[in-house]
Amino acid sequence: MPFEHPVTELKNDHRLIERVLSALEGKLAGAGEFPSEFVAQALAFFAEFADGHHHYREEEVLFPALAASGVSVESGPIGVMLHEHTLGRKFLAGIRENLEGARKGDSGAQAAVRSYAAQYIELLRGHIWKEDNILFAMAERVLDGEAVQSVAARFQAGGGTDPAVTERHAAFAAAL
Repeated sequence: MPFEHPVTELKNDHRLIERVLSALEGKLAGAGEFPSEFVAQALAFFAEFADGHHHYREEEVLFPALAASGVSVESGPIGVMLHEHTLGRKFLAGIRENLEGARKGDSGAQAAVRSYAAQYIELLRGHIWKEDNILFAMAERVLDGEAVQSVAARFQAGGGTDPAVTERHAAFAAAL
């Protein structure tokens, strides 16, 4: 398999995540029956792909490589990204906790799902912009060739993410 810069891979993930964010936003804004099935699919995508695959790669591979190159993990861009990952998980938990009630027609649960989803969408759009334009540019400047090769090798090895699950979610996003 040809070498792809790890930052390119992460940016490619972002394009898929943005597709699902836009689709979720559109489905929740539409009139008619609450889109519980699509919300469940999007929730699985965000939990397993955006968080379980993409954020995992950042937290377990990219951020430690940046730290080894002298970038602070506690403050600056990495600190902000870690905080936003945690906040995003809270929004996803709010969706998860209310989805069954929303599916059953509980208007309060539907409103909660819409609210948590709107907060998650807004958070992730800003988060992606910051990563694409600040953090990843920093990574390209700071990481030397050996570090880039090491991060790429760890990405290639999968590093705790199930390739079949990742491919299924990538196909879901690409089909939107």
